[in-house]
Amino acid sequence: MRITALILAGGAGTRLGVLSEHRAKPAVPFAGKFRIIDFTLSNCVNSGIYDVGVLTQYLPRSLNDHIGIGRPWDLDRSRGGVRLLQPYQGRGHQQWYGGTADAVLQNLDYIRESRADTVLILSGDHIYKMDYGPMLRRHEEHRAALTVAVMNVPPEETSRFGIVLTDEQGKVVKFLEKPKDAPSTLANMGVYVFNASVLVERLQSLGPEHSDLDFGKHVIPSMAETHPIYTFPFAGYWVDVGTVDAYWRTSMELISGQSQLKLYDPDWVIHTRSQERPPVKIGPQASVNESMVCNGCIVRGQVLRSVLSPGVYVSPGAVVRESVIMNDTWIGPGVVVDRCILDKGVVVGGGTHLGWGDDYDTPNAAAPDKFNTGPTIVGKGAHVPASRRIGRNVVIQAEVDEEAFGQFADVVPSGSTV
Repeated sequence: MRITALILAGGAGTRLGVLSEHRAKPAVPFAGKFRIIDFTLSNCVNSGIYDVGVLTQYLPRSLNDHIGIGRPWDLDRSRGGVRLLQPYQGRGHQQWYGGTADAVLQNLDYIRESRADTVLILSGDHIYKMDYGPMLRRHEEHRAALTVAVMNVPPEETSRFGIVLTDEQGKVVKFLEKPKDAPSTLANMGVYVFNASVLVERLQSLGPEHSDLDFGKHVIPSMAETHPIYTFPFAGYWVDVGTVDAYWRTSMELISGQSQLKLYDPDWVIHTRSQERPPVKIGPQASVNESMVCNGCIVRGQVLRSVLSPGVYVSPGAVVRESVIMNDTWIGPGVVVDRCILDKGVVVGGGTHLGWGDDYDTPNAAAPDKFNTGPTIVGKGAHVPASRRIGRNVVIQAEVDEEAFGQFADVVPSGSTV
């Protein structure tokens, strides 16, 4: 079996709001030092798959810089390795990718050049650890045209997923994309193993009909009655951090000790591109409890149940609580950061209280998913002025300066957008 993996990494991640304003969703930082795509890339190499194409589109610079030539994942190879595949103009129908399957359709030359007989198609925006080997073996044993990884989800969440109906042998008899009334809780994870020749034939036959060609909407439903499709049940950890609420909750689970995501497992290392930075420095009056603190951080205040990415500075008298703080953010003296997500390079002036008050229920109407679980978000490079009280579910846009706060007095009410 000759395998090529294609990672779909062009998503805009609009429901993450300002966190994906300057980067694609797979490039969003997670768990301090990682990016979301690190988990899929690491799954590939840990499964012995070293021929990987990454399909990018939306704001790809951050993602391209992160992946580079693939050295952290042992993918800097003369044969195989990693290739970044972006949409391009040509004499055929090449254009912006219209859907997940259209992105693969426009890169069929890459599949042909790899001479693969099996194509593993993956999403680059999910957090999970999975050995693809058993799924590939199951695909071969069944002589399947397509094998779909599935997992059971709560009944109230079925409308977010493609739902699969199977017979007793696990053969797919029906596929429903995001149904309102799901007859099953068996959900599509977006992990596919295709017979290469079948994949090429189906994409070429369906492509002219659908400019937004999508695996869940078009390809899998059209194959369910004509091709042998089997499921591969997955019982491990898998989560889509596609909303602000999901991102914050998943981050808090990591530091609670209750998460099933084992970042410290030496048998399944999550690789990433790391910067050379000095060790963490803890000041004489500082305290750090139940937190993840990355290299290059200097902590002179208090950090409780939080994630600090590389290079974060916490000034004396500052308190960071139940928050995610990304690279090179500066938190001034006496600042309180409570239940917040601060993107890279944010500056918070002294005495400001970010995440102030008990008003958790006022949603941010301007946010894509109108989140209302409390996290206040500060976009990349924003400067928050000193001595302000900023409520819950507030969005502070990327790169705003202190003048942008002039419309408010000393208090920015919950649910506001700056």
